[in-house]
Amino acid sequence: MSQTPTSSSPKTGTVPLVLHGRAKNWALAGIFMSTFVSMLAMNVVGTSMPRIIADIGGTQATFTWVVMATSLASAISTPIWGKLADLTNKKVLLQLALIIFTLGSIFAGMAHDATWLISFRTVQGLGVGGLGVLGQIVLAEILSPLERGKYMGIMGAIMAVATVGGPLIGGLFTDTIGWRWNFYVAVPFAVVALIMLQLTLHLTTSKRKVKLDYAGAVLISAGFSSLLIWITLVGGDFDWVSWQTALMVGAGIVLLVIAVFVELRAEEPLIPLTLFKSATFTMSVVASVAVGIAMFATVVYLGQYMQIARGRSVIESSLLTLPMMAGVLGSSTIIGQLISRYNKWKAFVVTGAIALLIGIVLMGQIRYDTSFWYVGVSMFIMGCGIGMTMQNLVLVVQNTVDPSQMGAASSAVTFFRTLGGSAGMSVMGTVLGHRVTELMTDGLAKLAQTNPAALAGAEALKNGTIPKMSELDPALRLVVEDSYGHAIGDVFLSVAPVAAIAIIAVIFLPNIPLGTKNNAQRMAGKASPRTGTVEQIGQSVALSVDTASVPVITDSSAPGLVDSSKRSDA
Repeated sequence: MSQTPTSSSPKTGTVPLVLHGRAKNWALAGIFMSTFVSMLAMNVVGTSMPRIIADIGGTQATFTWVVMATSLASAISTPIWGKLADLTNKKVLLQLALIIFTLGSIFAGMAHDATWLISFRTVQGLGVGGLGVLGQIVLAEILSPLERGKYMGIMGAIMAVATVGGPLIGGLFTDTIGWRWNFYVAVPFAVVALIMLQLTLHLTTSKRKVKLDYAGAVLISAGFSSLLIWITLVGGDFDWVSWQTALMVGAGIVLLVIAVFVELRAEEPLIPLTLFKSATFTMSVVASVAVGIAMFATVVYLGQYMQIARGRSVIESSLLTLPMMAGVLGSSTIIGQLISRYNKWKAFVVTGAIALLIGIVLMGQIRYDTSFWYVGVSMFIMGCGIGMTMQNLVLVVQNTVDPSQMGAASSAVTFFRTLGGSAGMSVMGTVLGHRVTELMTDGLAKLAQTNPAALAGAEALKNGTIPKMSELDPALRLVVEDSYGHAIGDVFLSVAPVAAIAIIAVIFLPNIPLGTKNNAQRMAGKASPRTGTVEQIGQSVALSVDTASVPVITDSSAPGLVDSSKRSDA
C-alpha cells in the first residue's frame, strides 16, 4: 500500500500518531509508574503524620499546615504545568516534575522542625502538581477518549494501590526503622520511572512560541494562597472579625478580580475563561471540588481517627482503611472497563456521586466506640463514590475540549479539585480543632469531678496539641478518644452538603458519547483542514481526516502504528 502525502501537509516528525502493541504498553507503563511514585510518596506519611508531628513538637495547627503545604503548592502549580504542556514538550515536563518531587521528598525526610518539614512538603507539592495532571494529559495524547476510559480506570486503580500500600509501608517504617524513611522510599521508584519515560515515551511536539501568562500565574497564585491561609488561621490565630481577616480576604478577592481581567486579555491565558462556556467543563469543576474535599478529608483525618480515637498503631490504622481503598480500586477499574466497552459514562458518574454522599453521611455518625464493621462499610461506599467519579470527570472534559487546550482544561479540573480539597481541608481542620477543644474542655471538667488525679498533663491538650496516646492516664485517654472520635465524625458530616451539590452538577452534565481519536490525531486534523492529510516524515504515514482513518504504510521503521482503516472512528 502506498500513499503520497500532499506537499501542503505539515511536518509532524517521526513519532507515530497512534501507538499500538508493545510501543503503547511500554509508554503507558512509564506514565503509570510516575503516577504511582507520586501517590506512594504522598500517602506513605498519611497514617504516620500524628507521630511525625508529635516528634517534632507540632500542634494541630502544624498538622494542618504540613498537609496543606503540599496540597496548596500542588493546586497553585497545576495550571502552570497544564499550560506548559500545551506549549512545550510534555515528556520533558513530566520528567522535570518527577525530579522536583523526588528532591522535595528527600529533603523533607531530613526535617527536625515544623518549618523545615513544611518548606519541603511545599517543594513536594510543586512536583505533585505536575505529576498529577501531566499523566492525564499524556494519556489523552496517545489514547482516544473511548479507549482512555479503561486506562483512566487503571490509573485510578494504581492510585488506590499506592494509597493502600503507602500507609502500610509507612506504618512499617515508622514502627521499625523510623518515619524519615517514609520520605526516602519513593527514590528508587522515581529512578525507574525516569528511565522508563526516557526510553519508552515518544510524543509529537507542536512548535509553538511559549508565551506564558506570568501576570495571571502570579495573581491567581497569590489570590488563592491568601484566601487559603486565612481559612487555615482564622478562629485560631485571630478572630473571624479582625484586621487580619479584612486584609487577607480583601487582598485575595482583589487579586483574583484583577486576575480575571488579565486572563481575558492574555494571548495565552493560564486558565482560559472561555472554558466555562462549556456546560461539561463547568459542571465537572463543581463536582470535582466535592470529590476533592471528600478525598483529602478521608486520607488526612481517618489516620487521626484510627490512631487517636481508636488507639491503634500506625500499621493497624493503615489496615483499617483498606475497605475505602478496596472501594476505590474496584469501582475505578470495573467502571473504566464498562465505559470503554459500552461508551456509556453518565449513569456511572451519577451513581458514584450518590454513593459519595451516602458514604460521607454514614461516616458522619462515627464515634470512638463505633463498630469497625460500620466504619468499614461506610468507607467502602465512600471509596466507590470517589473511584466512580474522580478520573471520569477529567475524561468527559478531555472528550469535549479543543485539542489545543487539552493541557489547560485538564489542569483546570485538577486545579479546582485540589483547590477545593485544600480549602475544605483547611476549613475542616479549623472545625476539628474547635470541636476537639470544646469536647475536651467538657470532658476534662467532668473528669476533674470524678478522677482529679488523672488530669496530669491535661493542660497541654486544651491548646490543641496532638497527644501521644501511650503516655496518657487511662481515664484521660478515654476523654481524648471520645473527643477526637466525636469531632472527626462531625467533620465528615459537615462535608455532606458539598457532596449533595456534586450530585446536582453531574446530573446536568451533557451526555456526549466518547470520541475515538486521540489528541495527537485531533491536532493533526486541525493542522491541515484544507487537505485533510498529515505527513509523518520518515515513516510514509498519512492521516486521512476526511475518512477518519489512519492507513499504515508497509514500512518496518514504523512500529507500533494502528491500522485504523479496519476500525470505525467517530
